[in-house]
Amino acid sequence: MLCGAAAAWPLAARAQQPAVPVIGYLRNTSASDSTSFVAAMNDGLKEEGFVDGQNVTIDYRWTDNQQDRLPALAADLVRRQAAVIVTGGNEASLAAKAATTTIPIVFATGNDPVEIGLVASVNRPDANLTGASFISKAIVGKRLELLHLLVPNATVIAFLANPNGAPIAEVEVEQRQVLAAAQSNGVQLLLLAASSEHDIDAAFERLVEQHVGGLLLGSSTFYIARRDQIIALAARYAIPTSYFQPEFTAAGGLMSYGADERDAFRQAGVYAGRILKGAKPADLPVMLPVRFPLVINLKTAKALGIEIPPRLLVLADEVIE
Repeated sequence: MLCGAAAAWPLAARAQQPAVPVIGYLRNTSASDSTSFVAAMNDGLKEEGFVDGQNVTIDYRWTDNQQDRLPALAADLVRRQAAVIVTGGNEASLAAKAATTTIPIVFATGNDPVEIGLVASVNRPDANLTGASFISKAIVGKRLELLHLLVPNATVIAFLANPNGAPIAEVEVEQRQVLAAAQSNGVQLLLLAASSEHDIDAAFERLVEQHVGGLLLGSSTFYIARRDQIIALAARYAIPTSYFQPEFTAAGGLMSYGADERDAFRQAGVYAGRILKGAKPADLPVMLPVRFPLVINLKTAKALGIEIPPRLLVLADEVIE
């Protein structure tokens, strides 16, 4: 009897131990397009003492840029009873919010989270959501100003946006900002839309037809997925292009200006870890960026026959030789 009881003790102890918590991860891209962001999220989790495969399990859900799959994937994570859901981008964050009012959600988004309806307040989020915003859409006017410094003789600058990448109201706000910046810099603005691979090809053909002097790429997770295509087209047609992510410049793009999205995902990992320790989303203020690095690729500028103005070089946080 004693031997039997002794043998049963380990089983009983294991049965009383809590299960390894599950973190759901939802993003409207492919896994290959989010490698650096996933790594950043895991870095944030490690800061709070959580390591995937050891004391936490991360359950990934990717749409491969098929936005209509988001509601079903978000519902699947809810059925999985994830302890917390981390989302990347507007579409995934809004889909997760629609799927649950009880499971904590930590988002990383480029929009104003109040304007798109994720939270009621940045300082004190309500309900079950909090996260980090790199507010890439809010600085589009500054991006146009910097692009105009680079190509001061350009009379027409184009703005390419994804109409399916954000709520209509947010797209309109971004367009108003870039229109105002174009007027203050004395340039004509050509508004273009592209939400498919074919659309992007057609947009660049239109740029050539209209003799556009520069292109401002709107922030969209879809454009991240088509990064190589966009950079290649900009090089083929010799169109100076400003991007919203330093990853574009590192991959051969001309210039980028925007917050480090990886830091937003790192912060999302930190918040997810704190929530696993018992913190409530409503008590964790939404984190906003404090730096917007300007990155210039000199090799690409030389290939385009562009001489970078000294003033712009002084402003640059990083110059790729």
